[in-house]
Parts: sequence; C-alpha cells; structure tokens
Amino acid sequence: MAEKQNYETIKIERKDGITWVILNRPEKRNAMSPQMHMEMDQALDDLAVDPATRVLVLTGAGKAFCAGQDIALFFRGTEDDPAARFRARRASNQWRWQKLSTFPKATIAMVNGFCFGGGFTQVCACDFAIAADDTVFGLSEVNWGILPGGIVGWNVTQTLNYRDALYYALTGDTFDGKKAQEIGFVNFSVPRAKLRAATIALANKMMAKNPAAVRYTKEAIRAVRFMNEPQAHDYLIAKGDALRFNDKEKGREAGMRQFLDDKTYKPGLGEFKRRKPA
Repeated sequence: MAEKQNYETIKIERKDGITWVILNRPEKRNAMSPQMHMEMDQALDDLAVDPATRVLVLTGAGKAFCAGQDIALFFRGTEDDPAARFRARRASNQWRWQKLSTFPKATIAMVNGFCFGGGFTQVCACDFAIAADDTVFGLSEVNWGILPGGIVGWNVTQTLNYRDALYYALTGDTFDGKKAQEIGFVNFSVPRAKLRAATIALANKMMAKNPAAVRYTKEAIRAVRFMNEPQAHDYLIAKGDALRFNDKEKGREAGMRQFLDDKTYKPGLGEFKRRKPA
C-alpha cells in the first residue's frame, strides 16, 4: 500500500478515514520535480483501491501549496534526455489530471499557500478546493516568456469563466484566496487558522454519503460537461442504472422505503439511514 512506499518528495498520512497527501518539498515551495510526479502517480494508484481512504486531501508542506513545475529539474534537467522528459511529462499529466480527476473517492485541495502555474491543475482536478484567505495564486508564465502549458491552460478555462481565465493568463497578476472564491476557482476561502478544520468538516460530510453514489455522481457530472443534451440524457440514464446495479448498500431502495413507507426520511432535509453492505 501507499504508506509502505519510501517516498522522498511526498508524505501520506491517514486519520479517521481521511488520507492526507502532502507535497513535501517545502524548501522549494513544493515545486514539482520529475521524482515527485513519479511518486504521486504511484501513490494515487495505490490509494484508489485502498479501503481505508474514504476522502483524499491534497495539500502542501510548509507555507506553500505548489509553486508549479521545478524549472531546474523538470525543464532544464531533462533537456538532454528525451526519454526522461517524456516520462516526467507523462507522469505529470497522469496524476495531476487523469488520475486525480477520476479518483473514485471524494477529493479536496486544501490550498495552504502559494499556488502558481502548474499547481493550478491539481486544484482544478480535485472535486473541492478550500483556500486560506492569504493564499497567493498566479499564472505567472507570461511574465517570463512562456504560456500556461501542459494541461493548465485548458484547466483554467474549464474552471474559471473565459474573461477571468484570459485576464490572469495574460497579465500574470496574482490574486488571493478571497478573490479565488469570488471568481469560482475555489469553493471556500477561510482564515488560515480555520483551514484544516474547514477541510475536515467537508471531508466528514462526504464520508457520510453513500460511496457508490459519490463515485457515480462525480463521474457523471464531469462527463456531461462535454456532451450535448441528447447525449447527456442517455448517458445519465445509463449511469443511474449502473449505480443501482453496483451499489452494495442498495441506497436507492433504502431511501425510497424510508421516505415512502417508513416516513423517517425527507429528501433534501438530511441523510437517509445507510445500511452497511452484506
């Protein structure tokens, strides 16, 4: 399992159903090196099938969330080794978007400090994002003659409205956690002293949900963004049928029985009583 790996650039901690995945290069503001990409790629594979992981929280060690790619190691360090650059780029895209955005449990980005450039991608990939009010965000690539490459340029257009995405990509201006909430880049911005508690509260809320319903709902909402109405209609019907078939808790039947027969549950006003699968 992931906790048995001898990671050097990340840390994994578990407590009460929450798995904390910590980018751990605080001396570099958690800038992403090729080694970090390889380790995160492996860790997400392990945690995806780990029954002890009910919610995943991604955060950074020290005073930064992630300063983007490590320019010296990720770019210059692979210039003369095309194979190493290919492996680093592949692992980078796989964990930060493909694996994180399709992770089968709820995911939360706890943005605890500086978040720049490539660090935006994993914020976009997580289901939820909570930032400290004094967090500094920035797409600074334009300031040194490049563009937001990899997948980050696409990510921000899917998370922000077009005007905001273009403004911050073209100007390189920074913004804080409160502004990030205002423009929809994060769900909440809270005082730094309350950041961890707010993250745990959201994680606990998600752990109270039917895990199959969480998984299928997040898959469905992500997928239909890129469909037209007829495609989305058919897909959602099929997805609902798949959820009903694969839900070991039989949540649909339990919820309907408690609402219609037992009169113990009112949809929209709380959780129905879940039963553990046999």
